[in-house]
Amino acid sequence: MKTLVIVFHPAIDKSVANKRWLQELARHPQRYTIHHVHQAYPDGNIDVAQEQALVEAHGNVVLQFPLYWFNCPPLLKKWLDDVLAYGWAYGTGGVAFKGRKVALAVTAGIRQEDFTPEGKWRVTLAQLLAPFDVTLDYVGAEKRPFFAFYGAEDGPNEAGYAERLESSAHDYVRFLAAL
Repeated sequence: MKTLVIVFHPAIDKSVANKRWLQELARHPQRYTIHHVHQAYPDGNIDVAQEQALVEAHGNVVLQFPLYWFNCPPLLKKWLDDVLAYGWAYGTGGVAFKGRKVALAVTAGIRQEDFTPEGKWRVTLAQLLAPFDVTLDYVGAEKRPFFAFYGAEDGPNEAGYAERLESSAHDYVRFLAAL
């Protein structure tokens, strides 16, 4: 079955890293379904039945998003609150994610060295993403490691940025293929 990549980016047209990843995935339509939640629901009103059907129609699920204020975009939180419903994702009869592989793909504006216990922010990206780990455990998903691109805000100011971004896009496809 195909992998569903659910994209939570409120301004994907202005994105660099997330947009480049999606361009690379679009080269493999037989393997990946790309679903832009902000484009599907510009008013923020999520069609829960449609989202649940999308998940059910795919083998693996990837939640792709930029880190915002050391957290996820608000629509991703709303999606989790609305779509991961009792009786579907958890609780009595809630088996939609049992055994389903789920991964996160995250872009962070801040450099990787700043996301260390000794770094500027004194926390790792894994620590910031811990609530997702607990959520995925709670719904019985087979959680996979996350994929990340750090230093996204450096852009053209960083020597070698374009090459690093290009390499990341190819690495992302390999990461997804190995789920």
